[in-house]
Amino acid sequence: MRRRNNVSLPIFFLLILFLSTKLFLADSQAQAANQSPATPAASSKAPADPQSAPQPPSASPAPPPASAGQVVTPSVPPSVSPNAGQYPDASDNGVFVFRKQVDEVVLHATVIDDKQRIVTTLDKGDFNVYEDGHPQTITSFRHEDIPVAMGIVVDNSGSMREKRQKVNAAALNLVRASNANDEVFIVNFNDEYYLDQDFTSNIKKLQEGLEKIETRGGTALYDAVVASADHLKKDAKLEKKVIFVVTDGDDNESAETLEQAVRRLQADGGPTVYAIGILEKEEHPKHAKRALQIMSERTGGIAFFPQTLDEVDAISRTVAHDIRTQYTIGYKPTTPKTQGGYRQVRVGARSHSHSKLTVRTKSGYYAGSEPASGAQ
Repeated sequence: MRRRNNVSLPIFFLLILFLSTKLFLADSQAQAANQSPATPAASSKAPADPQSAPQPPSASPAPPPASAGQVVTPSVPPSVSPNAGQYPDASDNGVFVFRKQVDEVVLHATVIDDKQRIVTTLDKGDFNVYEDGHPQTITSFRHEDIPVAMGIVVDNSGSMREKRQKVNAAALNLVRASNANDEVFIVNFNDEYYLDQDFTSNIKKLQEGLEKIETRGGTALYDAVVASADHLKKDAKLEKKVIFVVTDGDDNESAETLEQAVRRLQADGGPTVYAIGILEKEEHPKHAKRALQIMSERTGGIAFFPQTLDEVDAISRTVAHDIRTQYTIGYKPTTPKTQGGYRQVRVGARSHSHSKLTVRTKSGYYAGSEPASGAQ
C-alpha cells in the first residue's frame, strides 16, 4: 500500500539508532585493541577442556536494520484464545479481537424479508448452510454488533473534484453511525492509490485523510480495492472486514482486471464490499455499474447507484446499519480447506414469522492459500 511519505519517522529514528550503535561498538573495539597486547593467531584445534571453550551469548541476535519504506513488525508469538471462533478476546489493548479456528469458514449474513426489511430476530436453528451443494454443520453463531476493520476507498480522479466535499461528509457520517470500536483506514485513488490514514477510530484523523484531495488522472479502481483488501488481510486486528468504495467512473488505469480483483476479494476471510457508483455522467455506465455489482454481490455487500449526490449521505448510514445488524455464522467445511479450490456457498433461512426470507452473504470463497495477484 503506497503512502504519501515514503519514509516514516519511526523507521528514520531506527536507522539513526542502529548506525549510532554500530559506531559505538566499532570505537569500543578499537580502544580495546590498542590497550591489549597482540595475541597469536587462534589454533584450528578445539580446546582440550570444553569448559574453557568460549560460550555463545544467550541473547538472540539483533534483527537486520529496516530499509527505507519497510514496515518493521515486532517478532511476537501469536496469541491463542481457548475460545477461538466463539468469543471475543479483549487482550489486545482493550480492542475486541475475534479469532477463529483456521479450519472454520466465517460468513457475515444479512437477512431480508419480502418487503426488503432487515430481519434481526432469527436463531441459529433458523439457518441452513450449503457448500458446493452439501449441507454443513454450523459450529458458531453470533448476532451482535461486533466491531469491524474497514477501508474507506474514495475515487480521487479529476471528475470527482466537485463531489468530494459531500462524499467526504458521507464517509465520516458512516463512521459516526458505526460501532465506536471500528478500526478504519482511508485510501484515496486516481491512477495511483495512497494510504492517507492508517487504522484509527479518530474522526479528526479520518477527516484529514479524506481531505488529501489531488483530483487528477484516471481511475485505478481495481488496483485500489485489491491493495485495500491486502491491507485488511495483513494488518487488521479485527476478524470482520469491510471495504466501502465510492467512485464516479469506470476503471481505466488498473493493472488488475475485474476478474482478478474479484478473485482476490473472495479469498478465505476476505472483506465484504459496499459500493456507491455516482454514474450519472459516466460514458460507460453499464460497464461501471456491472463491475461494482459483481464486487459487492459476490462478497455479500450491496452496490448503490444514486440519482443525485445528495443521496450519498443517506446511503452511507444505510451501510452502517446493514453492517451492525448482520449474523455471524461459522462452520467447518466437510471438504478440508487444505484441498484448496473455489467453494460455492449458499445460506438459507426460515421463520414462522416471515413467509419469505432472503440471506445476503458471500457467494463463495477460495480455500487454502490466497490466490496470487494476476491469477486467472
